[in-house]
Amino acid sequence: MTEAVGSQDKPFRLEEATIDELQRAIKAGQTTCVAIVQHYIDRARAYNGVCSLLVTEDGAPILAATGAVRAMAPLRYPTETVKASAILPDLDKYKGPPLEFGRMEATASDPAVQQQYGMISGKPNARQLNALATLNIRGERSVTCRGDFDRHPFAGPLPPGAPPVCEQFRRLPDALERAAELDAAYGRNPDLEKMPMYGVVFSFKDPFDTKDMRTTAGGDAAYDIDFPARDHILVEQLRNKGAIIFAKAVCTEYNGRAGDPGGQHKPDKVLPSVLGYQRSSWGGNPANPYDTTRAASLGSSSGSGVSVSANLVMCSLGEETRASTRGPANHNAVTLILPHKSLLSFNGGAIGADIYCDRSGILARTIADAAKVLDALKDPEAGYYDPRDPYTTVPRSSVLPTPYAGHARMSGTAGSLEGMRIGVIRESMLIRPGDKAALPISTAAAAEIKAILGEKLGATLVESSDPLWERDRDIEAMNPDFRQALARLVPVFMPDLLFRLGTGGQPLFEEFAAAIRPTEFMPGKVFGSGAMAPIDYCVALAEGGIAPPANLDIATIQEQELAMMFRFHIPQYLSRRAADWRERGYTERLADFAALNARSKFWGDDGRAGFKNWEEVTDPRNPLGGRQGVDERIMLRELLRRVDMMVLLENRLDALVRLHTPLPPAKIGGAYDPLGGRNNLRLESFYGPNAGLTEVLIPAGYVTTVYDPVLVLGPDGTRYVSLPSDTPVVLPPPGLPFSLVFRAEPGKEDVLLKIAFAYEAASKRRIPPPAFSPPPVRSGGAAL
Repeated sequence: MTEAVGSQDKPFRLEEATIDELQRAIKAGQTTCVAIVQHYIDRARAYNGVCSLLVTEDGAPILAATGAVRAMAPLRYPTETVKASAILPDLDKYKGPPLEFGRMEATASDPAVQQQYGMISGKPNARQLNALATLNIRGERSVTCRGDFDRHPFAGPLPPGAPPVCEQFRRLPDALERAAELDAAYGRNPDLEKMPMYGVVFSFKDPFDTKDMRTTAGGDAAYDIDFPARDHILVEQLRNKGAIIFAKAVCTEYNGRAGDPGGQHKPDKVLPSVLGYQRSSWGGNPANPYDTTRAASLGSSSGSGVSVSANLVMCSLGEETRASTRGPANHNAVTLILPHKSLLSFNGGAIGADIYCDRSGILARTIADAAKVLDALKDPEAGYYDPRDPYTTVPRSSVLPTPYAGHARMSGTAGSLEGMRIGVIRESMLIRPGDKAALPISTAAAAEIKAILGEKLGATLVESSDPLWERDRDIEAMNPDFRQALARLVPVFMPDLLFRLGTGGQPLFEEFAAAIRPTEFMPGKVFGSGAMAPIDYCVALAEGGIAPPANLDIATIQEQELAMMFRFHIPQYLSRRAADWRERGYTERLADFAALNARSKFWGDDGRAGFKNWEEVTDPRNPLGGRQGVDERIMLRELLRRVDMMVLLENRLDALVRLHTPLPPAKIGGAYDPLGGRNNLRLESFYGPNAGLTEVLIPAGYVTTVYDPVLVLGPDGTRYVSLPSDTPVVLPPPGLPFSLVFRAEPGKEDVLLKIAFAYEAASKRRIPPPAFSPPPVRSGGAAL
């Protein structure tokens, strides 16, 4: 934004601006709310198009197709396709189930709108990102009230055939109209005490209810009314405090698709890889702004991360189940504040994936901006409590009595963190034998922690231990570390873990089975070749009288049984939404799982089969006699929080730091990391989400060399498997980003924010994505 809107000393540019800089520019007359929103619309028109190619059997071009209207123009899909054999070697020898090749089809929500289904691949140098699914622009913000059905009230009556609810809907201003209202009401003198988010443009992960935009959790579901009757409580808070509710971000539908509970329904065709499919059946698939052939994130709030990183919005609210906001922040070089489970509402007005882990996160380009948003989300009277989200019934002592932004002001000068003790979680940066994939990022992260947090800022570093980590003799060793804490606490808080069976049906902890007398681990499954009673083993383990199993570590314990509660949450959300409309005199018939399935399409047939199986779940429990998903989530959270506290207290630590993931964003539709599984997520990274602890992510650097795994046809020819590669891939600068994660217990966010702010100020690692940095140019030639 370089043309003058009023008197100014120097031009104001919106890209990379902070909230403070934006509001100073408004007060100085250098810009207006309307100009800000128009600028983001222009950027969306320039960069928010389709960035994926269909993977077809023959690689032949397809007919031109158009999609939903975005930024006042319909999406246009590429006609070129990728031949499947270019991605899947030895395809002619494949003997498995039929593959679901890429194709264009009409959507369920609007048969006039096309979308990509089946296999896709990232488009090289796409110059498009597909980060925002719906923009708050009149005529395109809803399918129910599309086009003239959203005609402005001043433009006359609605045309024949308009659904009655559109009369109410069209009275809601769109983003530009709301910006004009703010300009007219406040001009250059907004009350920033009452409206601290004045002029700040937000995107929201699609599951957040927004009364003025389509909301379907990314699903292609034909609601009678595709927008909710009321805002999510966090959206409402931001709206009341001057924010511009601008767009719904593309996300993996239903926050990661929620898994498959098993049942009679199986996919008719299969996808060899869904890696990088952070994908919505309505909105499509986004791309990474640093390399558009790669995943936007390994986490479902992908569009939130991309839209902030590429300056399509200033801030975004995302949702985290187990990687859904941390992944987007990490892979897009943006900052994240992920408050502890229950501080912020999520499930009160949104579709979740796992209500025991789902929580809201704030993505911004600086920690100070994210902290300002966190403060703005607090209601002056009710605080952060949401009566529709039972998890927000938290002890008031876990919420800081002072503004969070007041603690994000630490200096980044030398010695700023002297006197602070920070625990380094080495388990997050392990490099296993032959594991070239983790080498570049793990090595860079270890050096960054030592150089910036330790040597420059002066914090005392205390590292955990692992058999695969060679100790740094310059750094103090934890005592106890996470392994020792687990040995002391598992017998008390989650002894069930010791009886767990591995994938082959054998005891997961072999040393435990070898030490105890024959004992039933599961109905009909007896193991044990020693003499100890299991309960005596637990006493010995807790008191240090016996060595813990070699694999009793923070990675192994994270795996959980799938809970059946998605079947609870979806009907709860749908019935609440229908009831809200019924109270207002309108009818929404999509109010249960059966109706959702009957009116939906899915980008992969595995999604259709999984949702049909969810529909047929009848019991909130897992099968009797087996592992119980709900119980495991509650017990594991308690265990992990106690482990963290033991490590923090006994080592006199102020906070913990870890690497988010040692893996770079993967190729879309490509091979997954053999140690990370189909989701490319190593188990130890689930610690924070499973514990529900506050985490802050800060961009920590970039790598220009990666080792991408490769797909090969399995020995029996029925499936494709991933193998590690020793072949380096060299990327142009700046490369691919990675982040550090700072963690502390609830109520210590003041310390956490000080440490994170000091690190951000001292390191300044974020580099805007070069391909999306130049501002768009209007037809008149003035750069915005």
